[in-house]
Amino acid sequence: MQKLAPYSAHSEHSKGRQYAEGSPSYRSEFQRDRDRIIHSAAFRRLEYKTQVFVNHEGDLFRTRLTHSIEVAQIARSIARELDFNEDLTEAISLAHDLGHTPFGHSGQDALNACMKDYGGFEHNLQSLRVVDQLEQKYAEFPGINLTYETREGILKHCSKKNAIELGEIGQRFIEGRQPGLEAQLANLADSIAYNNHDVDDGLRCSLITVEQLRETRLFAMQCETVSKLYPQLEGRRMINETVRRMINHLVVDLIENSRARLLDSGVRDIEQVRDYAEPLLMHSDDVARDSLELKQFLRRNLYEHYRVLRMSKKAARVIREMFQAFMDDYRILPTQYHALSSEMAGDSESALARVIADYIAGMTDRFAITEYRRLFEPGELT
Repeated sequence: MQKLAPYSAHSEHSKGRQYAEGSPSYRSEFQRDRDRIIHSAAFRRLEYKTQVFVNHEGDLFRTRLTHSIEVAQIARSIARELDFNEDLTEAISLAHDLGHTPFGHSGQDALNACMKDYGGFEHNLQSLRVVDQLEQKYAEFPGINLTYETREGILKHCSKKNAIELGEIGQRFIEGRQPGLEAQLANLADSIAYNNHDVDDGLRCSLITVEQLRETRLFAMQCETVSKLYPQLEGRRMINETVRRMINHLVVDLIENSRARLLDSGVRDIEQVRDYAEPLLMHSDDVARDSLELKQFLRRNLYEHYRVLRMSKKAARVIREMFQAFMDDYRILPTQYHALSSEMAGDSESALARVIADYIAGMTDRFAITEYRRLFEPGELT
């Protein structure tokens, strides 16, 4: 059994679930959360939702599913070393992208623009909505009824306006409190994973080059080390070895810097973690600067590459035109949405828009493309 630090989240002291349930047999409350997330439909759909590239562009690029697994692996390794709760860390990591739209961040931006007059759209809030309401697996409650601690970790960002509407789970954004350490860790592991793996995917599709990446300190340091140790190494093996070492460098720094901060802080339990003035887990100043430099490099050279921008424009058009078509006539939604949509249309236009946003956000890349063709191409009638 894992030894837990006093300031980590302890399953037996959980704040509980929205709907009371008996204790699980042979597993902890956080293990139950993890298992429910893995068995959810939203988790399965992550296999065909992308990070940067549209799903049909290649089988070797990362998807939201592979990204979530990689985040969980990084976060669990750090949690074990720092004596945090591994099961909770894993549950949050696996669930953090459940509310993401098709077509990555361009899809989210497009759906948010569509929802501008109806409360907006944000994938963290949508992830919480998925686990609280949209998953329909149990007879006794909507959603999958996760613990407070897992839900807290899923909700990384939230405006005060939305926080007020969320009740207890949104209270920390109103009061300026911190989430638990497992939630802080999952957030940092997310950044480590997507920055470094976008480097790998960007090189794989030749949108960025090793020569360009050598302009960044984080890549250059590890690439130089690899070149000295293995002067004959080149191609994919050289890239893989460099990226591997970049991730390790970030993980080691996060462990060592966070361990020192925890010791200096004097926190003794999770409530003191939540009351602390700032997050306790963070990189050293030098490594944080190097990570930011890499992130800015990727934005300039990968996310704003003309080929990626072309894909983003297409994705935005698909989502925008589908949304408007469904708003114009909700009867063209799939049958299972008709009763709900007609009720919502009678209630308010905003409520109808939210139903449509739920439908679109749940689509995979390839389903969104297929549904768009069904709606707008004469040869696709069903």
